[in-house]
Amino acid sequence: MKKVGIVICNYNKEDAVLDCIQSILESKFTDYDLYVVDNGSTDQSVQKIKEKYSTDVVLIENAENLGGSGGFNAGLRTAYEKGYPYLMCVDNDAMLDENAIGNLYDFLESHQEAGMAGAKIYHLEAPQYVQQFGQKIDFENFCTEVNYFNEIEDGTMPEFLYTDSVAACALMVRRSVIDQIGFMPEENFLYWDDTEWCYLCNRAGYKVASVGNAKALHAMGAKKETVNTFPTYYAWRNWITFFAKYVEESDMERMVTTFLNSMFQIVYEGLHNGEENRAKTVMMAYDDAIHGITGKAGPNRIFDLDFNEEPYRRLFHNKKEIYIEPNSYPILEERVKYLSQYLGMDIKWLESPKEGASIISLCESIFAIDDMSRQKIYIDLNDCIFETEDDMLDVINYNYSKRSFIFAQKTVFMENIKKLRKEWGRK
Repeated sequence: MKKVGIVICNYNKEDAVLDCIQSILESKFTDYDLYVVDNGSTDQSVQKIKEKYSTDVVLIENAENLGGSGGFNAGLRTAYEKGYPYLMCVDNDAMLDENAIGNLYDFLESHQEAGMAGAKIYHLEAPQYVQQFGQKIDFENFCTEVNYFNEIEDGTMPEFLYTDSVAACALMVRRSVIDQIGFMPEENFLYWDDTEWCYLCNRAGYKVASVGNAKALHAMGAKKETVNTFPTYYAWRNWITFFAKYVEESDMERMVTTFLNSMFQIVYEGLHNGEENRAKTVMMAYDDAIHGITGKAGPNRIFDLDFNEEPYRRLFHNKKEIYIEPNSYPILEERVKYLSQYLGMDIKWLESPKEGASIISLCESIFAIDDMSRQKIYIDLNDCIFETEDDMLDVINYNYSKRSFIFAQKTVFMENIKKLRKEWGRK
């Protein structure tokens, strides 16, 4: 019997999954069996895996996409039945260092207090920068915080960290831990499943480690909207559900208010910009969360991204010279200038202010601006623009609208969460 059963979960990444498999096969640690779960891919993933690695992997073909947690669990259950003392999850877009598997195994063998151990993750696109070295679950602000995110590897970071969670893109777990807490929370479908799994591991009395000498590269942007609001739905629904389930009763009202503040901002910005789809997805995710709806998203939850050009087109109309004030938002500044070119506007960008030229001030949020003179144009990180009289009215009405939104939703949120917590066995 081999020591480790490794499971790769793949969905429609026919090239990345081959690289992932190859990186594992090149590992110095060889006391493992490799399982690849194809999660109902519609590309050539299955064919390519069979052609290149038919003798190296056990291929499990799901008839449909069961989500990240369901896909991993299909492989984990199969491997568990074989009796491996350790199981491991690897994302299909991860590349493991040749020592990663062995170092995770050695760590768990020598640290009996640890139930799970994850690799130290670096950006695939910029390998000198850390993507994740474990993650903290912040019950004060109801969010998570990634350790050393985007920090350059300078050799001074700890050898390992005991932390609240690690990413499932390269995670090893003891069989005995699964005996106590079960497999990955499958109801999540996608996102927050690894966070909750690690949280349950900690609650069961084991530590969760992020191991510095177990290194992996991972593509970034899995949760970033590129085509539609698919990642937004799962991230928000499962985020709300996690904290609703595990927060202390004394913090429930504060949690509800925190989430409603965040939801309101997305809704209000969407209305201001004329981009409603993300707001609709967030509100549907919220509605599903407070009614205990889990698994794969139902209909009318996920929408195409809708970028409304008109506010920028109106901004650039009849302007020949624009000066952008010195700021701390270089990416936003580049975006504004790019959009002027994309929209075919002939704008001269000035290096210093000039009489008669328009002035743009970049900021975090236009809704925190006190300047109502409209002598400057304000643009914030979410593409909200404050230029016109209508924009000014939106800014003036922001705080009152937020109070109204929170008042209207707070009782609904609280009462539904209380019902769910009873079903979950929580007070």
